Amino acid sequence: IGVGLVGFGLFFILFGMLLYFDSVLLAFGNILFLSGLVFIIGFRRTFTFFFQRPKLKGTSFFFGGVLIVLMRWPILGMLLEAYGFVTLFR
Repeated sequence: IGVGLVGFGLFFILFGMLLYFDSVLLAFGNILFLSGLVFIIGFRRTFTFFFQRPKLKGTSFFFGGVLIVLMRWPILGMLLEAYGFVTLFR
C-alpha cells in the first residue's frame, strides 16, 4: 500500500508540474507521498527522521512548502519543497 501511495503521489506531483503547476494536483500528490512514506517506514520512524535536530531546517522548508502549496501558491511552494528535500537528503 505504501509503495503504491508514494508512486501515485509522485505521479500526481509530476502531472501537476506538467499542467503548469496545478495546485490541486500538487497538493494531492504531496498528501499521497507523505502518507505513503508513513505506510512504508512507520509513523514513529517517519517522525524521528523529519524531526532530528540537524534536519530541522530542511524539514521546516519541506513542510512549509507543502503548506504553501495547500494555500494555492504552487510555484513558491514547490521551490520551498525542493530546497527542503535537498537539505534533508544531503
